[in-house]
Amino acid sequence: MRATWKGSISFGLVNIPIAVYPATREEKVAFKQLRKKDLSPIRYKKVAEVDEEEVPSAEIVKGFEYEKGKWVVLEEKDFEEVQIESTHTIEITDFIENADVSPKYFHKPYFLEAQKGGEKAYSLLHRALVETGKIGIAKVAIRSREYLAAVKPDGLFLMLDLMHFASEFLEPDGLKAAAGDELSAKELAMAKSLIDTLSSDWTPEKYADQYQDSLKAMIDRKVQKLPAGAKRTAPAVGGEIPDILAILAQSVAEGADRRKKAGAKAGEGAAGTRGSRPKSTATLVKQKRPGTAAASKN
Repeated sequence: MRATWKGSISFGLVNIPIAVYPATREEKVAFKQLRKKDLSPIRYKKVAEVDEEEVPSAEIVKGFEYEKGKWVVLEEKDFEEVQIESTHTIEITDFIENADVSPKYFHKPYFLEAQKGGEKAYSLLHRALVETGKIGIAKVAIRSREYLAAVKPDGLFLMLDLMHFASEFLEPDGLKAAAGDELSAKELAMAKSLIDTLSSDWTPEKYADQYQDSLKAMIDRKVQKLPAGAKRTAPAVGGEIPDILAILAQSVAEGADRRKKAGAKAGEGAAGTRGSRPKSTATLVKQKRPGTAAASKN
């Protein structure tokens, strides 16, 4: 894995050399537009609206529309005036309770790896954040752009999670809030019972992108010229409003049945894995989450 950039975490007089690595990737099948008759790839040309003539790159400038149809042209020297110095320093200015920050603020995570000479300070910050339940709020400059970010523990590592600024959020103007004053005590109790029945430990690996998997399988069939499989029937939309209590009761019963079957399979699996080899490091890392006794020992 290649580091995005290398720098340091700073808070107070503490400076920790680190390397930043991407923590996610987008799983998406990419397509190109082709001409139907010969499957020739389509290229795009930059043309001027006024005469539809192609414009060479040397004649293209950047402009900002400050009024309808009125533009101000910006040159490279203009951008240099507001360019933020890329210090490669994640400067923590505040420590905040993790529970106080809405998940909507978090945008994109990165791994932080301690570099030579910073291992002890890195471990100290990690341990302190785990035991206090806090995260560090910081400013960081990446490729001449300033980001709000959070430094927080995740398993055995620290993460840098880029965040949205408050000014980037939209207000839910015009949206109608769901009315909850007509809920009965029985309906609420049944809903809680269903939640309890379907509750389980967080295992992200069990969730897959079914659309992307199906898309790849369909493409593979077309490449191999195999017949397509049977299509799934979409559920009907609309109709009469169902009895919510009946649906909840049925869901609770089905959930309990699934849990019972899953427990039986788990028991069979446990019996068959006695004496197996120790868990891998990757598995242990996934298990050692913040707030657990295992994580607090790191």
